[in-house]
Amino acid sequence: MLSMAHEILADLFKTRPSLAAEMLVEALDVSLPDYTEARIASADLTEIQPAEYRADVVVLLFDGAVLVRVVIVEVQLATDARKRFTWPAYATVSRAIHECPVALLVIAPDPAVAAWCAEPIETGIPGFVLSPAVLHRAAVPIVTDREEAARRPELGVLSAMAHGETEAGEAIASAMLPVIKELDADRSRLYYDLVYNSVNEAARRVLEAMMKNYEYQSPFAKQYVAQGRAEGRTEEAARALLTVLRVRGLAVPEAVREHILAQKDPERLERWLEKAAVAASVAAVIDEPN
Repeated sequence: MLSMAHEILADLFKTRPSLAAEMLVEALDVSLPDYTEARIASADLTEIQPAEYRADVVVLLFDGAVLVRVVIVEVQLATDARKRFTWPAYATVSRAIHECPVALLVIAPDPAVAAWCAEPIETGIPGFVLSPAVLHRAAVPIVTDREEAARRPELGVLSAMAHGETEAGEAIASAMLPVIKELDADRSRLYYDLVYNSVNEAARRVLEAMMKNYEYQSPFAKQYVAQGRAEGRTEEAARALLTVLRVRGLAVPEAVREHILAQKDPERLERWLEKAAVAASVAAVIDEPN
């Protein structure tokens, strides 16, 4: 099941199709051919075979009427071994469908996940090694110029999500708010909520002073904020469980550690935490009857 954070990041690239090409060139120094237009294409990369392949976003770059490059955008918030097989498939199927060279851009805010995503993928075919271009948090441009924010508001939101907790948060928020007020009502509410929820306390005070009596208004952002808070609580519980196991001298295999961190059910995490205080083994903590 896709998380709200995953959907939000993908939506920014769908709203501004050229953002994928801009990040490849500006943030990751990837060379692309000249283009005059970027369009969203179908993300369904299904072949005649039964298996379905669906990328997060597929962008087509045109130079006039000529298609010059396909850019596949994948949002990756956690490691997933399956991607080692699907990403090469996305690239080859897109190339076959559009008869055009392909680029793969992976959005991975977490540094550890980004490092995993950037590892070359050996396909077994001589000369065919896929090396994804990965946009991690630190590589996202910091947008503090109002004109730049007005030209690319989606980049401004992405900048707030990546750097809002840093000392640049206040400048990002100050640049974004006047721009957000000029957007259509739905995007204005959503982008304000996302920026507000992403920046530090000082930046929030600036936003509150500039826009009095604001409440979360967009249903999408309300759900995102609520889920973010819930995910924060379950992450804290999972890390507390790992701490208890470590203090008690119970070795936790890497696969079990990942299983614990991926658990989103707070009641189950609470049961595990209670058992961790007395259990003789890690298996006794997480093994539950079917």
